[in-house]
Amino acid sequence: MNVLGVDIGGSGIKGALVDPQRGQLISERHRIPTPESLMPEEVLAAVLELAGEFDDFDGPIGIGFPAVVVDGTPRTPFTAHHIKEWVGFPVAHYLRERLDRPVTMLNDADAAGIAEMRFGRGRGEQGVVIILTLGTGIGSAVFTGGHLVPNTEFGKLRLPGHKERGELYAAGDVRKRDNLDWETYTARLDEYLRYLDTLFSPRLFIIGGGISKDHERFVPLLTVETRVEPAGLRNQAGIIGAAIAAAEGWNN
Repeated sequence: MNVLGVDIGGSGIKGALVDPQRGQLISERHRIPTPESLMPEEVLAAVLELAGEFDDFDGPIGIGFPAVVVDGTPRTPFTAHHIKEWVGFPVAHYLRERLDRPVTMLNDADAAGIAEMRFGRGRGEQGVVIILTLGTGIGSAVFTGGHLVPNTEFGKLRLPGHKERGELYAAGDVRKRDNLDWETYTARLDEYLRYLDTLFSPRLFIIGGGISKDHERFVPLLTVETRVEPAGLRNQAGIIGAAIAAAEGWNN
């Protein structure tokens, strides 16, 4: 059974048909800019537009969303933003009614983590693994013994001596926002990883999100003792993981 995987981000909404058994895209990936307002009705209208790009497909949909998600409903605002209208909005139910098909929604970093653990760099890892998606904010997924601990929000952690959240200090978009060279940005990311390393003692960090395509520019510069690997599925992990979750009836 093929599934439409959708990854909702702060700058773009991406989707593709996925074979969840093989963890592979089987269609062209489509992308629609995320509406600047980030309000629920406008963003979900864009999701419906994206689904319309796959007019020959009427199967289930899996959605990764940048917030804590319980039973298809966000419990926190859109990550890295303060759009409180999302909190309690029944997103999965809303889309299910309009598309007349099954819709599964989960945290976007959890979705990326599921894909990476199944088909990417985390495959076969049995200890604690932390997947971080570095984009508009920092998404996090934690696995122990191959099992997901859902809805961790490590981007909200404040590093010792810092007033701002970690995602405002070391997210991928911060490099562009603050016009940082790679060495300066990597020092920030290194500090953030070292703090997570102290708190959770993982065996592996996996770095995903849009910045993962530039991994050769920053991963070799990191000094944190724990092994750091770029996401094997790169920026497709969220789409693939959302599709896997939908195919398997994932819920939390």
